[in-house]
Amino acid sequence: MCYDNNVMYAVIETGGKQYKVEPGEVIRVEKLDLASGSEIKWKALWASKGEDSPSTGIPKATVTAEVVSQKKAPKILVFRKKTKKAYKKMHGHRQSLTEVKIKDISFN
Repeated sequence: MCYDNNVMYAVIETGGKQYKVEPGEVIRVEKLDLASGSEIKWKALWASKGEDSPSTGIPKATVTAEVVSQKKAPKILVFRKKTKKAYKKMHGHRQSLTEVKIKDISFN
């Protein structure tokens, strides 16, 4: 991944994971109990104004986003087998996701 010093971006945390986001980007995060079209704000863990000097330390930026839709990820199959014991088990899982569009990164 190539980082350009002239692009404004921030790092946010939601659902126990961290995401590098830019304005206008659509990301998938762990399910948020919000309706489509509602707005959400996160404090940035780290942010860059697009210059050579990033702002670090205490969060100095706020990321504003809009919920686009609620979706499910593709199914993941888990197969377990114990040899010589006649034990087989198949289990499937689909993770619930929320698609979010980043609207703005504002610096305090």
